[in-house]
Amino acid sequence: MKYNKLGNTGVLVSELCLGTMTFGGQGFCETFGKVQEEEVKGILKRTIEQGINYIDTANSYSDGLSETILGNSLKSLGVNRQEVFVATKVRSRTGPGVNQVGLSRLHINYSVEDSLKRLGMTHIDLLYLHGVDFLTPLEETMRGLEDVVQSGKVRYIGISNHPAWKVVNANSIAEKMGWSKFCALQYYYSIAGRDIEREVVPMALEENLALMPWSPLAGGFLTGKYTRDDEKAGNSRRDNFDFPPVDKNKAYDIISLMDKIARKHNATIPRIAIAWLLHKKAVTSVVVGVKTIDQLDDNLEAAKIKLSEEEMTALDNISKIHIEYPEWMQHIQNQDRISNY
Repeated sequence: MKYNKLGNTGVLVSELCLGTMTFGGQGFCETFGKVQEEEVKGILKRTIEQGINYIDTANSYSDGLSETILGNSLKSLGVNRQEVFVATKVRSRTGPGVNQVGLSRLHINYSVEDSLKRLGMTHIDLLYLHGVDFLTPLEETMRGLEDVVQSGKVRYIGISNHPAWKVVNANSIAEKMGWSKFCALQYYYSIAGRDIEREVVPMALEENLALMPWSPLAGGFLTGKYTRDDEKAGNSRRDNFDFPPVDKNKAYDIISLMDKIARKHNATIPRIAIAWLLHKKAVTSVVVGVKTIDQLDDNLEAAKIKLSEEEMTALDNISKIHIEYPEWMQHIQNQDRISNY
């Protein structure tokens, strides 16, 4: 297993991260998976044996049950707390009260306390903002994050599902006040969904922020089960919950090419999809969610695949995104600035 730096820190995280959205199967997450504690123990045991030290959960996954199962399973397996790097998230609703949602200083503190109880831990290694809160000023959110860092409840902070300008703005506020800054980004990124390459990826590279793609298989669409001839997989959550959005006609072309490349590598289509991400300079760790040990083993094999420059170019070309303004203007205006250098 390869390990990469967590942004501008001294922490090393495995290039594959175990996502836990499939643990529990309550509420909104029922459609993603219903993996219970005994099965989770087997998955976690294999995960750690294979060198994955980064595990990602959220207080919204199965209404907190995912955190509980994760914490119980790690304890049951006797895993040394210092050998795993555990991330969770804050923003989602945690109760019926008007203040039991969002990114206020109040809700951040309560959410962290509740997550620690469910996880059975004394601290969270990495706390992500799970999404945008239009009501709370960024200054208050950053102060709330600093509170939990200074209290020792959280070691590092990250951000997810925010526009790039908000990330930079928030870090500027933190720097001005001498508070903790974001070191990690968790965003939807797959070969069938490259939107973040417009703003988020350049920001990650410029600001030295760790990028952790979620849903590398585009919500199961890139498993190889879906084809133009058969748009229903028959045993996939995407049949009932079509998310994240995918340009399916384009994705079918991508799948067809990945299938050809997979055959050359004696691999599966999902391995190629994950390997493509692992070859991207900005990517630190790819979050993979599984329901079985077999799925985990298949995903682990992706880290062993070395795609050739020709294969990467072909995959990049068939999946490239439409260039928007002002990017196309930048390319036009800088032709004479970079052509000779």
